[in-house]
Amino acid sequence: MPVNAAVIRGVQKLVLYETRARYFLVGSNNAQTKHRVLKIDRTEPRDLVIIDDKHVYSQQEVRELLGRLDLGNRTKISQKGSSGLSRAVSAHGIVGFVRFLEGYYIVLITKRRKMADIGGHSIYKVEDTNMIYIPNDSVRVTHPDEARYVRIFQNVDLSSNFYFSYSYDLSHSLQYNMTLLQMPCDTGESDELNTSGRQDSFDIFEEEGLPTQVFHSLNNEPYAKYVWNVRLLEKVKDIIHPDWLLYIIHGFCGQSKLLIYGRPVYVTLIARRSSRFAGTRFLKRGANCEGDVANEVETEQIIHDASVMSLTAGSSSSCVQVRGSVPLHWSQDISTMMPKPPIRLDQADPYAHIAALHFDQMLQRFGSPIIILNLVKKREKRKHEKILSEEFYPAITNLNQFLPPEHGIEYIAWDMARYTKSKLCNVLDRLSMIAESVVKRTGFFVNRPDFYCHTLRPDERWGDLGGKVTPNGRLQTGVLRTNCVDCLDRTNTAQFMVGKCALAYQLYALGMIDKPKLQFDTDCVRLFEELYEDHGDTLSLQYGGSQLVHRVKTYRKIAPWTQHSKDIMQTLSRYYSNAFSDADRQDAINLFLQVFQPSESKPHLWELPTDFYLHHSDTMILPHQRHSYTHWWTDGVLTFLPLPYDEGQCEKNRRKVKVKRVNRYDESIDIYTEFFKPYELTSFDDTFSIAMTNSAREFMPKTVGLDPSPFTVRKPDESAKSVLGSKSSKEEAVLQRKTAASAPPPPSEEQISSSSEDDSEEDREDDGTASQRSTPIKLAEPSDSIRTHEDQPQQRLPPVRETYGLNLLADPPDEDILIYHRFAHLGQNQHKVERRDDTKKQDAVISLAPVSLFPSDSIYEVLAPEVDVQSREVFECHVQTGRGWVRTLCQEDVLMYREYIRNRYM
Repeated sequence: MPVNAAVIRGVQKLVLYETRARYFLVGSNNAQTKHRVLKIDRTEPRDLVIIDDKHVYSQQEVRELLGRLDLGNRTKISQKGSSGLSRAVSAHGIVGFVRFLEGYYIVLITKRRKMADIGGHSIYKVEDTNMIYIPNDSVRVTHPDEARYVRIFQNVDLSSNFYFSYSYDLSHSLQYNMTLLQMPCDTGESDELNTSGRQDSFDIFEEEGLPTQVFHSLNNEPYAKYVWNVRLLEKVKDIIHPDWLLYIIHGFCGQSKLLIYGRPVYVTLIARRSSRFAGTRFLKRGANCEGDVANEVETEQIIHDASVMSLTAGSSSSCVQVRGSVPLHWSQDISTMMPKPPIRLDQADPYAHIAALHFDQMLQRFGSPIIILNLVKKREKRKHEKILSEEFYPAITNLNQFLPPEHGIEYIAWDMARYTKSKLCNVLDRLSMIAESVVKRTGFFVNRPDFYCHTLRPDERWGDLGGKVTPNGRLQTGVLRTNCVDCLDRTNTAQFMVGKCALAYQLYALGMIDKPKLQFDTDCVRLFEELYEDHGDTLSLQYGGSQLVHRVKTYRKIAPWTQHSKDIMQTLSRYYSNAFSDADRQDAINLFLQVFQPSESKPHLWELPTDFYLHHSDTMILPHQRHSYTHWWTDGVLTFLPLPYDEGQCEKNRRKVKVKRVNRYDESIDIYTEFFKPYELTSFDDTFSIAMTNSAREFMPKTVGLDPSPFTVRKPDESAKSVLGSKSSKEEAVLQRKTAASAPPPPSEEQISSSSEDDSEEDREDDGTASQRSTPIKLAEPSDSIRTHEDQPQQRLPPVRETYGLNLLADPPDEDILIYHRFAHLGQNQHKVERRDDTKKQDAVISLAPVSLFPSDSIYEVLAPEVDVQSREVFECHVQTGRGWVRTLCQEDVLMYREYIRNRYM
């Protein structure tokens, strides 16, 4: 196993046990070989008292501990309720602890779904949660408004687009995470970290007496701006072991498979929504006093060669973009019911103080250049959007006069809406030119140096590419920041065009194509466009209350006529959401993010006329030290440019990176074992069950003889039928991967019969078990015996064409059907023997008996049979002889050897 292998967090499976006085939260690693225990006191009505047991338990020790707790908490048999320790709920992680006006609640993730895989690191979506009140009813101090706060808190649907990972830091970009992995580490410092006994050494997997290696932890300190449960974990962060902490992000995560002549390439799109100044459309506009803007989303597209299941050994690339509201103090009055409320500037900011704080954050995270693509309107009969541009451009000009010219903020203003109405202009061609110049300026991240194929097939555009070239690959320096008024429709199309341009360069950098150029109407671009439309619909639902109104096809002017009616419905849905439901959603977000914390001494959340002072806390406090208007960036930022300040600090302080010594034989460290789980009895469908759009199945034509490359331009009539048959746009098929919290519908007959169908089942886990999947094949009933065809009516199976896409010439013979029924019966009745009547035929019955001779045999532990002393001595003698430790020969061996020499040579 490589030294830079990732450390999988230990606590992946949790069980909450309950007594009258305490909750016991037992967490284990995925193999359930190492366990930790949290003790939560239930006798405190308001305070949160948590004791972290430092001991790492084995499975047998946990069983004994739970048995002692059960026995010790039982009451007298004569009394009612003589139960001791009861199991409350099973979970996969802790969202956090929250308190309103009574005691604390614990929020647990009870269901999860695997959504993506990045180099062996699994990314999960929260499917369901459970909110449990901690104090016992006997000590509970009730409050009349507690239930209302609970309802408001639960209005934030955690099953809708919240994501987490046990081993991959989703709050940072791939470039940041790989920078940590590629850092050299001094083993002497790692020894000091482990011997000091600090909790951040991640010692849950360590065992004494076994060889160890130094591993870098990919779970470094998260970027709090994109983590939505930071405040929910703030109370316990310094008390419990870091393995308990699970950080979740909000936004979008989608993954598709691009097959290049059978070579799998994963295209992953991750959107991180900012948790600062978060809210809904019309209620959160512009920026707050700390420089955080509304609807700020960081979108990262990751291209990974899936033929190598390793983040460090494989080839991967990423490109990051940002969207966000105009960083000014502006808002829209929604007191009157109108589609477009007037835009107003709330505060005068002649020195661009708010914009300076915002771009200071961007310089720290992304480096330079910061490129702004402003898509708001320039020409209007009545000033509306133009007000923002007239204020935004002078702010950028004012900030640039103090920056070095080579690191100045670049400003691109383009009236996209006006160009769309013009019949002479092609919007996407202009966006393509802008995207080409942007990607050449910022570059992108690649974890491999340039391939030799770039020398064999040189391209003039490759030499002009920006970023920073290192011996280990390329780094992205700077970022594109796109905005319109709402940062929804126009912004998503512009980001798609930039992503399409970057995708071509990324595939060229990984040696997949011969030139960095992709054309429309290819399978690759169709797949990428569908991924970006899912991304845009999800973000639009979260911020605006409806899906996208204008899509890429709208700006290509190839959208069908039915799309216009859909656009009208989406507009009405967005207007209704903004007018009636956004206020409740805003209150829920404020309460979930702990922007508002209930207290007896201040008004309730629903009594506040506005939440302005919650998001602009500095307005009520006089600043002790005024921020400089000329030196508006953080000290030290310019010294690292064009590299990001955050990554430069990591490289500077690489000796302080948290590392650990772990047992290289531990099953939870190995990515292969983590992914395939060979210690469990799993099925093939459960192991490979990520619902993924596949370029070979959904987009490639069925006609034999055509070029199977996903980069070949197809005519519209040549494109493959979608999963839903006649609907080539696949809009209905991808709805199940959007913001709907419910389970996807079962596949229809048309889906089953499609020869290009991709597996639509999602990887659902409830209490560690996968959901059962339906199948069109009817198996034998468990209560029925296996009978011959003379005794039962003949049951024909569905044609193989419907199930597997194959066309057999004839139906299977009766002998094969009988064998199949026996096989189905064997699968249904494994590990048990059925009782049958003597009247039934016994020759067709398959009797199963246990074949293991081990006294204790399970998927987690095997007790080997005892070996006699004589056999053990023979084995030890054999091992010592191999090591050169020859024991003294006995008299019988000497005589035997003399006899051998005499017969051999004399």
